[in-house]
Amino acid sequence: MTAADVVVADGVRKSWGDTLALDSATFRVGPGVTGLLGANGSGKTTTLGLLLGMHAPDAGTLSVLGMDPVTQGAEIRGLVGYAPEHETLPPDVAAYEVVAHLAEMRGLPRREAAGRASDVLFELGLGEERLRAVGTMSTGQKQRVKLAQAIAADPTLVLLDEPTNGLDPMQREEMLRLVRRVADELGIHVLLSSHLLEEVERVADAVIILDGGRAVAAGNVSDLQAGEGPTEVMVTLDAASRKLTTALRAAKIGFQDLGGGRLLVTILNDKTYDKLRDAIAASAVSLRSIERRRETLEDVFFAAGDAARAEARTEAGSQ
Repeated sequence: MTAADVVVADGVRKSWGDTLALDSATFRVGPGVTGLLGANGSGKTTTLGLLLGMHAPDAGTLSVLGMDPVTQGAEIRGLVGYAPEHETLPPDVAAYEVVAHLAEMRGLPRREAAGRASDVLFELGLGEERLRAVGTMSTGQKQRVKLAQAIAADPTLVLLDEPTNGLDPMQREEMLRLVRRVADELGIHVLLSSHLLEEVERVADAVIILDGGRAVAAGNVSDLQAGEGPTEVMVTLDAASRKLTTALRAAKIGFQDLGGGRLLVTILNDKTYDKLRDAIAASAVSLRSIERRRETLEDVFFAAGDAARAEARTEAGSQ
């Protein structure tokens, strides 16, 4: 564990009866926003419960802010905010009262908890709605109340379980913006659990991908998207050019013609870059851009899952 590690999981295993939720999961969570990504049933919610000390792993070790959730769960819950996936807030209580009460339960004096509740609801755009009963609010407003109660007591880390569930595209965009603000402006580390690849890709600094209870990939989003093997660049022209494609074939440069003046070119080494430059110049094409192609998290997710399943089949066959 390093000073920058917020969470460390090493070989964590957890079963519920005959269902294996986590299978020797190993990962680290660092500063900023980390996406906990996986399909429904991949072990995300179980992981959050373990981090909060709500249940103990069957094997392996966990550290949250340098503490053991099994023996120091109460201390951890005093420093970690949590917004659950499902609606669990009392419907007949005003949003302000809910947030203030939960902040007080987490150790803030009553007057300070009341002040923090008011401040955070205003920050999240619910200042005018703070006295409304939660049950009368829209889904988007309820999600903001859940976020408000998670951050009201100024935690070091906040765990958000599917915070955009039930939101329309505009509400989802606003929620992701608020999550980013929590990290950048309030300095709170965020572990965001989601099954939506695109939203994690947009908001997270790093990602942990769970598949079948295993952490099959983890790291900074930019590093994961860089991928392995040859670099690919997207060459975009104002119009398709047969002269350029002929020049690329003559120079033995691999490429895919995607149509519309777009060519995906494989760069093996620096010499390939030089040959590409010379081919473009000799063809006298109208060049719009040359950009390195980066994998999406969808590419990373499916590649990591396929590799993990292949490894599991190999292990099963050797037993």
